[in-house]
Amino acid sequence: MPSFDIISEFDKHELQNALDQANKEVSTRFDFKGTDSRFELNDNNLTMISGSTFQLQQMFSVICSKLTRRGIDLACMETGDPKPSGKGVKQEIIMKQGLDKALAKKIITLIKDKKLKVQAAIQGEQIRVTGKKRDDLQEVIQMLREEKLEMPLQFENFRE
Repeated sequence: MPSFDIISEFDKHELQNALDQANKEVSTRFDFKGTDSRFELNDNNLTMISGSTFQLQQMFSVICSKLTRRGIDLACMETGDPKPSGKGVKQEIIMKQGLDKALAKKIITLIKDKKLKVQAAIQGEQIRVTGKKRDDLQEVIQMLREEKLEMPLQFENFRE
């Protein structure tokens, strides 16, 4: 029976590469000289540290451009508020990965509303869709690509 998985994740190695490029650009730019501005990564939490909130905004545009060049969708990002710390300002950016229960239920209702002969089941942080016909599965993929959801979706493990 044909099936595929719906997931939402990004390449952590590409995230680290984008972060390294952004740190290099911030260290060489004239408007950041002497401010000790930098990006730090802990697990999936990205921290921007700089001297002022204006510089944080500039750093945010730098990291966004580097992430898009590396193929990481910006919808994965959840930005926090800038917080003063010592002499500078910090801002947290959480890189979200995996489908939470609310989004998974929304995807399943979208699939069921389409009234195709497929079954969708939540399996941890992914959804497995199975059906008798390959065309039905491809129609589900096309329908989900056209939907505007808050997380980017990837489709993998397409099996016959």
